[in-house]
Amino acid sequence: MSKISCAVESADILGEGPCWSPREGRLYWFDIKGARLNWLAPADGRSGRYELPMRASAAAPTVSGALLLATERGLAFFDPRTGATELRQPMDLGPGFRSNDGVLLGDGCFWWSSMDDDGGKRPGRIFRTCPDGFTEPVIEGIHIANSLAMSPDGRRLYVADSVRRTIWACDTADLSRREVFARTELGGPDGSCVDAEGYLWNAEWGASRVVRYAPDGRIDRILETPVSQPSACMFGGEDLATLYITSAWEGLSNAERETQPLAGGLFAAEVGVRGLPLPLFA
Repeated sequence: MSKISCAVESADILGEGPCWSPREGRLYWFDIKGARLNWLAPADGRSGRYELPMRASAAAPTVSGALLLATERGLAFFDPRTGATELRQPMDLGPGFRSNDGVLLGDGCFWWSSMDDDGGKRPGRIFRTCPDGFTEPVIEGIHIANSLAMSPDGRRLYVADSVRRTIWACDTADLSRREVFARTELGGPDGSCVDAEGYLWNAEWGASRVVRYAPDGRIDRILETPVSQPSACMFGGEDLATLYITSAWEGLSNAERETQPLAGGLFAAEVGVRGLPLPLFA
């Protein structure tokens, strides 16, 4: 059994997008609805947050030390030293749409998604931003695109639609070729990451758990969480041995919040496996 604890009682309305910065030794994550960027330095336990001028949801550490952000207005750079945010690639995601999931993957590209902020009623898109800055939509028609992660060999891209409760495995050589990897019954598949053994960890929104899937799609392990809405997970720490999990209290009733006082917090678990090292965005 893995022991899980609350690392930061951040009380995020919609905690999302955990991102490990090896250069700074910090874990970053967002409160999307609160327009905030949180951080934790595990080495000394310090934590804090920045107010953002726009809603953002995902980040990638860059070689310059800045963070590349996926925001409701497009792509931006954030400087942790000054707290300044600069919109670098303005994009019109559409009326009522915002950014959602996103992660820098082993191919060196930043993969991120857009979604209808009204519960994903209209389908969003998945974008790929290459190191030269070129951004293009690569997958269409997914209502709430989540679980962006890549197999260690780079041949498989994991993509989930939380509305359809389905995780797909896509062929990175031809993204139109995809097969059902897993279906969830208790909750919706949210953010994911891949560990060094090639297993997929998925936060299951509404189900109070994070599920580890084997490469063949079978459930290998279930990590129970003390909150019902875990939203995303990412390995961090100097040795990438800690699994960090974001969560949210958005949508919970007052009674539910009383039974889940840590909802919206950042959680940490030692799960006996290390994360997959990811590159810096060039």
